[in-house]
Amino acid sequence: MKQLKLLFGFALVATVFTSCYTEVVVDDTYIDPVPSLTLYQLLNTHELWYVDVNRSNASGQIPFMQIAFTLSFRNGTVFANNNLVGIGDQGYGFGIDVGYYDTFDYVLDISHDIDGFHRFEVSQLNDHEIELFNPDMGLRYVLVGYQRSNFDYDLLFYDNIHYFLQEYITWEKFFTSTYGEPNEFDYENFLQFLPGGGDGNFQSSQDLNGTPINDIYWDYTGIYNVDDVPGNLYSKYLTLDYDYLGNEYFTVDVINDNTIELFHDPSGTLYRFRGKGYIQIKNSRGKLRLSKADIAKQMKKISVF
Repeated sequence: MKQLKLLFGFALVATVFTSCYTEVVVDDTYIDPVPSLTLYQLLNTHELWYVDVNRSNASGQIPFMQIAFTLSFRNGTVFANNNLVGIGDQGYGFGIDVGYYDTFDYVLDISHDIDGFHRFEVSQLNDHEIELFNPDMGLRYVLVGYQRSNFDYDLLFYDNIHYFLQEYITWEKFFTSTYGEPNEFDYENFLQFLPGGGDGNFQSSQDLNGTPINDIYWDYTGIYNVDDVPGNLYSKYLTLDYDYLGNEYFTVDVINDNTIELFHDPSGTLYRFRGKGYIQIKNSRGKLRLSKADIAKQMKKISVF
């Protein structure tokens, strides 16, 4: 991840481009708008198209659309940012090459390297949003356009932090503050966050720091939740449910794309963890992004403090 930026939010103003349509008046008679940009040109008005799964009626039938955080259309090649780790740097911010595309009128054809051919009918919603409709499956995806320079990578991390936590095989604790009350979590040195069941499952280990990933013995397992911090878009609550051992409550902050900070609310102790074993996501075996509403339906909710 680039140095944390504070320029963008999905509700903030995006770079405005000339509308794809112009009004036509002949002999004082209004005629339906006609395109002033081709679809090929429209797709290139923004460098990044954020796939807003919260406003799309899709649920995983087109994996490469559900996986991608952003798509880019450049000279016939489709690029995607499927990982949060490295986003903003990988492929100069465009991500990885995942296939190619062609346009005809307002029809977009994408041939994905793994998922194959898909056709979309494209509608312009406003100056910075388009909708991709797949008639074969009846799926609609809303894409929000940004330039790389005005994309808020911080907000993207926090809005999708449950996926970010899953992009490393494990997180190793490397710092514990000198302040704070002694507590059981002081002995935990490794955390692992696994996909599945909403926010998913986690494992923890008290093995010594420096233990190779393949040699880690997982002492405990449970489920975890990530919850919003009211009034703060750039922080989250993390709850680890240790089953019969009880819950641990934290405020989690992203330092960079390799480091997270957990403040243990009950004891007042601060911990820092570093990601080990980066997992590059190329297909749906890694994750399928779900809307917040779908996550809420699947998640076994943990009672919070």
